[in-house]
Amino acid sequence: MVIYTAVAHVSVPDEMPAPLPAELHYDITDPYAVRLSIGGPATRPVDWVFARSLLAVGLHRPTGTGDVVVIPLPRCRSDSVRIVLRSAAGTALIDVAASVVAAFLRRTEALVPPGTESLHVDMDRALAELTGTRD
Repeated sequence: MVIYTAVAHVSVPDEMPAPLPAELHYDITDPYAVRLSIGGPATRPVDWVFARSLLAVGLHRPTGTGDVVVIPLPRCRSDSVRIVLRSAAGTALIDVAASVVAAFLRRTEALVPPGTESLHVDMDRALAELTGTRD
């Protein structure tokens, strides 16, 4: 498992931007996904799970549609990556240092190189989760 901590600058409508602790998680048992956990010390973290490839492409160019969009911000904006998260509750803009995201992705790619994710999927476990059955 790979876990990187960072400070996320979170902006939501009608609120001042706030720095919050964040963690990027990668687990080899779910090789296509990353998890972004955001939360303050006194609150339960909010987790978003999305494609690792979305985060990787988003370092270099805007990508994504729907609930998660990743956009590189120019160096004049502190060399950050913006992750736009949308839900029924609203939209949040999450800015994380691009250097942290890049280092995190390098570590995940050392564990599971891009294009080899399918070799790490436990199909029996995945089918059991989908069907709600266990051995």
